[in-house]
Amino acid sequence: MTTVDARQSSSTRTAAAGSTAVRLSGVSVRLGDRLALAEIDCEIGAGAFVGLLGPNGSGKSTLLRAVLGLLPFAAGRVEVFGRPPGQARDLFSYLPQRQHLGLDLPIRAADAVMMGRLRHAGWLRAPSREDRELVAWALEQVGLADRRNAPLRELSFGQQQRLLFARALVQQGELILLDEPMTGVDSQTQDLFVELLGGLHAAGRTIVMATHDLNMAACVCDSLLILNQSLIAHGPVSETFTPAVLQKAYGAHLHFVEALPSTGHAQVLEDVHHHETETGEAPSGAGLA
Repeated sequence: MTTVDARQSSSTRTAAAGSTAVRLSGVSVRLGDRLALAEIDCEIGAGAFVGLLGPNGSGKSTLLRAVLGLLPFAAGRVEVFGRPPGQARDLFSYLPQRQHLGLDLPIRAADAVMMGRLRHAGWLRAPSREDRELVAWALEQVGLADRRNAPLRELSFGQQQRLLFARALVQQGELILLDEPMTGVDSQTQDLFVELLGGLHAAGRTIVMATHDLNMAACVCDSLLILNQSLIAHGPVSETFTPAVLQKAYGAHLHFVEALPSTGHAQVLEDVHHHETETGEAPSGAGLA
């Protein structure tokens, strides 16, 4: 398997060192009669790798969808590299939660990944040579090159999640938004995703990853954004991954051990791999490889 490289169309190479990738100014979002996000103010620097943390129903998925411009705001505004979300479509790669997806379509694995190129190719134009090469590259990255012609229904849960990761890769976004990408997958797939995300981060991409795995986020991300409807904390791991901050977000049920030499920060003693989603439903296929 090759490692992630800096492949990217020139139209998406817009970030400059020290610039702001995402700015949320007083963002509030209502879902029905419930306030899902309340007056969120924060800036995410270009090239950051942000772990988006919070308990069930804290607004993690809502924040990602707000950044994408998929939800109306009750108040506030979002800018992505200085643009409104609707004018920044070519800058996104997005991997949504599994319960938001239908993977029972009668198509091949490679066709599902090719869907990530639609905003570049359009619905009516045949895929270009570059599109096909990117799909082949992405399938190789996630270890599914030999399954490119397999129907989706024949892929395991973990293989389907790898396929969705490949689809996000071919979108070639400068800003990568991932909503619980590792929930329910096997440890080998988790390790693969961590490796791929590390390569994307090193290549200068901005990554925001919602996750329930607090310890993993503290190890692989360079900063944390912690929500519980309102913004609890945002900053370097050393300043935000603390008992005081996490207990403010999650309550007093979290337990900590002393800082580990390998990480330099405390470790949360909690089963973080089997959570309900923010809709209150168990992740589809959780626990399957």
